[in-house]
Amino acid sequence: MSGMTRSLLFRLFLILFLAAATATSCILRSGQQYGHFATTTPIEQGDTLILGFMGGRDSWKNTEVGVGRIAQRLRERGLAGVHVETVENRKRDLALGLVRAALDANRDGQLQSAERLQARIVVYGQSFGGAAVVKFARQLDALNVPILLTVQVDSVGRGDGMIPPNVRAAANIYQDNGRLIRGEAPIRAADPSRTEIIGNFRFDYADSPIDVSDLPWYKTLARIAHAKMDRDPEVWNKVEALILDAIGGGTVSPPLE
Repeated sequence: MSGMTRSLLFRLFLILFLAAATATSCILRSGQQYGHFATTTPIEQGDTLILGFMGGRDSWKNTEVGVGRIAQRLRERGLAGVHVETVENRKRDLALGLVRAALDANRDGQLQSAERLQARIVVYGQSFGGAAVVKFARQLDALNVPILLTVQVDSVGRGDGMIPPNVRAAANIYQDNGRLIRGEAPIRAADPSRTEIIGNFRFDYADSPIDVSDLPWYKTLARIAHAKMDRDPEVWNKVEALILDAIGGGTVSPPLE
């Protein structure tokens, strides 16, 4: 077995271990349900639906992590016709149901061609949520539903580097300081004629002063750089700016602290 193969297998083992450790360390809860979504469906023609996929085992209502913080900031803007929801990365089925209901203008339970084409959807996520972004985009591609923008933040998963052709634009924010937990890079378009890769934006945490000492062990074990990225205001200002540019929502808010 080559050194590269051993390294890949070890990274996969660590990802699975971290997922299991996180799960056993979390307080038991029922998890997200469809009724937790606040968006009234169907949405109006021309409205935008923004979905943020949470990392690890983070709850959909957690506003202390990057995905939740950005969702809260976007809601506070009060942008007309913009609906913002967060989704636990294991609950893509709920997000799919929301998209179907949001686009089903005539409420017949089916998505007509005109209903699909009016979709204005933005999807972003971090860590396992970053991988969920690409998986969810593929699910919408199978339904011929277009996506305005996908944003992955330190995406951790398998097959999350290839962006499906229903995505108009995609951005990838990652770090490669971690020996084992690193974001996917680079992402690529399955069909470059249909998808613009805005950029693969690398952040360096080799000498970063960002403090993660208060985080529980399962948030930092072998992934300090990964944890620092979640707390990096520059990362999330970039995410917010990308989203606002895609939806025409104005300039970025004052930097996150």
